[in-house]
Amino acid sequence: MKIIILAVAEQELAEATVYYNSECPGLGYEFALEAKESLMRISSFPDAWPSFSRTTRRCLVNRFPYGILYRNKEDGIIVYAIMHLKRNPENWSKRLKEYLNEPKD
Repeated sequence: MKIIILAVAEQELAEATVYYNSECPGLGYEFALEAKESLMRISSFPDAWPSFSRTTRRCLVNRFPYGILYRNKEDGIIVYAIMHLKRNPENWSKRLKEYLNEPKD
């Protein structure tokens, strides 16, 4: 299934990768690999993870305290956030509202 990752979620992934690599060389790449594997699982089984809100689900990233917040739609999966589990979960809801209000091509 097609996955669309919002730019802000890609930025979160990149920042976390840099952070983990600064803490321990190579750890960031391990994190990125685990996140990629989580995205592949979401793509294969989009309804397998519990609901996080009325329209979104959350898949936890193995070995790291991160969750991938996404929405399963008929035309694909939209990833709103790849965020640390201790961050305010309300941040992603603002992204959802912004995404839904953007003009579509």
